Amino acid sequence: MIEKLDLLFTRIDQLVSRIEAILPSPLAAPDWQAAVAWRYRRRAGGGSVLEPVRHVAHMQLADLKEIEPQKEKIRRNTEQFVAGKPANNVLLTGARGTGKSSLIKACLNAFAPRGLRLIEVDKSDLTDLPDIVGVVAERPEKFIVFCDDLSFDEGEPGYKALKSILDGSIAAATPNVLIYATSNRRHLLPEYMKENLSYTHTDDGEVHPGEVVEEKISLSERFGLWVSFYPFNQDEYLAIAAQWLAHFGVAPQAIEAARPEALLWALERGSRSGRVAWQFARDYAGREPS
Repeated sequence: MIEKLDLLFTRIDQLVSRIEAILPSPLAAPDWQAAVAWRYRRRAGGGSVLEPVRHVAHMQLADLKEIEPQKEKIRRNTEQFVAGKPANNVLLTGARGTGKSSLIKACLNAFAPRGLRLIEVDKSDLTDLPDIVGVVAERPEKFIVFCDDLSFDEGEPGYKALKSILDGSIAAATPNVLIYATSNRRHLLPEYMKENLSYTHTDDGEVHPGEVVEEKISLSERFGLWVSFYPFNQDEYLAIAAQWLAHFGVAPQAIEAARPEALLWALERGSRSGRVAWQFARDYAGREPS
């Protein structure tokens, strides 16, 4: 009888070992000295990891032109966060290529010497945010969880997970973690004309959105700070192009002469965004004789 029990226990131990081998391992803390930014990645075979970003874009706040009000709001909020003062989760919305993501990278570079760190998370992985928070909660650094180009389709699981996080879960209450997200959609969800039919009017003329509209507004409202970005006009676009040309070492006379080419470049792409200006500057500076 004892021999049979021993054999049974041995087989149970073997079975448990096999199960443990295929179960995803918990998120482990990375070498925090290896970088100032990390990407959260799920492994194909299970488990997840924080991968260090070895080469963070050398974007500086002074490099970003024609977005001074937006830059000051983000800089001030980040300054408060790094200083241990109350600060808000941030939603940056608006036209593409206007500097939303670049502004967050520039803030990281500006405040990294004071302990700011960044973790980039895809929207599909937002449900794992409590695991990330558990790893960084006891760290002395301040962490921005960065979600780039955030938007949701109907029924995506990350939507309700993010809503819960912003609404007062452990992740939102952790003093060394904030969420910064960028999106081309103000309310992060697709909006349809038929939803306007759900609005109601009271006898005194007040207008009230219906439940569908309220639900779509509710997620973005949970971000404490909204920062909106707008398309650039021609003068603003040329000013940004000139700034980047100077950044790449192009002489002032050549910068002035490049204006017609910069306008043609934007016309061909159908956009006068900051990204287009940066791409033009790289092309033009690369063609300049050494």
